[in-house]
Amino acid sequence: MKDAKLQWKRNIILYITSQTISLFGSSLVQYAIMWYITLETKSGLMMTISILCGFLPTLLLAPFAGVWADRYNRKVLIMLSDSLIALSTLFIAVVFLMGYKEMWLLFVVQIVRALGTAVHAPSSSAFIPQMVPEALLTKVNATNSSIQSVTMLISPMVSGALMSLAPIESIFFIDVLTAIIGVSTLLIFLKVPPHEKAMQKQTVSHLEDLRLGFDYIRKHDYVMAFFLFSGIMLFLAATPAFLTPLQVTRSFGSDVWRLTAVEISFSLGMIFGGIGMVYWGGFRNRVHTMILSLAMLGFFTIMLGVMTNFWVYLVFMAFIGVSLPMFNTPAMVLLQEKVEENYLGRVFSVLTMISSSMMPLGMVIFGPLSDVIDIEWLLILTGCLTVFECVFMFRHKVLVAAGEPLKIEEIG
Repeated sequence: MKDAKLQWKRNIILYITSQTISLFGSSLVQYAIMWYITLETKSGLMMTISILCGFLPTLLLAPFAGVWADRYNRKVLIMLSDSLIALSTLFIAVVFLMGYKEMWLLFVVQIVRALGTAVHAPSSSAFIPQMVPEALLTKVNATNSSIQSVTMLISPMVSGALMSLAPIESIFFIDVLTAIIGVSTLLIFLKVPPHEKAMQKQTVSHLEDLRLGFDYIRKHDYVMAFFLFSGIMLFLAATPAFLTPLQVTRSFGSDVWRLTAVEISFSLGMIFGGIGMVYWGGFRNRVHTMILSLAMLGFFTIMLGVMTNFWVYLVFMAFIGVSLPMFNTPAMVLLQEKVEENYLGRVFSVLTMISSSMMPLGMVIFGPLSDVIDIEWLLILTGCLTVFECVFMFRHKVLVAAGEPLKIEEIG
């Protein structure tokens, strides 16, 4: 028993460490590409193309990536996706060093990286329950979320510093190096057997597996409800996520330090929210924790719309950051606990599709509106709708019932 406990702890530490190193390099490149395109073109059209290249491939490939995550060894898929992303980065680094710095090459690299993300996301979410006891999934997911938040706080600072001191190619090579470290760690040190379905001979086609996955989702009302409420939340969250920098510029001033302060406040909130979930764990019913998170997100979004003091504004932005791990952590654990292991990849692939599409869709709607309606009113509107969503979520008996922890006999 003691050996088993040490084994799963060793495995999850190795996994989170390797993925954090790899994520750090990927984040450096994402910011570097975004800023390079912005500085070189100063074009809204180019930035729109860049955003589309970053999420459309993930949206299109995610369903098939979910099938692969359920059919094949998830650790191998994670290593392959990380390697694909690293190879694309190595390619653009070499081409840039040769002096060929065409913008369309960056778009191609973003497409390849998005395809790698489409495979990585469902594979990783489905892989964690293979290593971690169900009773500790909340603590592990919250810890992982906090570490990722720290990485996302540090990476734009490091990326900006590197771009001011060295050419962009140096950041590309750092990403390749971190990917090599991450993949090598998984390959050499992480010993986790494939899940049951991956060890069986596959008797149905990929398309049939895809159909079975959608049938599974359709037949489980709590999964359908979960996806519906998550999609609405992400759609409404587009206003505090994307429009607040523009609001700050219009209402408080265009100083760069103000925009930086907003990003830091949000990231610090995410970190503390993740740490809070590690030690608190949320309510006994996971859906109740998600509802509290939505209520906080809605309330503080409204506060962003009415606040005229910038320093208090930053406090409210931090609380929005706190609220997100309170939604994401129990949501992740809910699926990891309740969904059958052989369907986890396909279920998480649909979640990846929703996550990669609803916020950009929200921006398509609210972005143009921000030119004719004050952003403050858009924040108040979406904040109120988010709070209103809590009522429907609380009254959804099937989803709330699914939020109850598993009984001992269910675990056994």
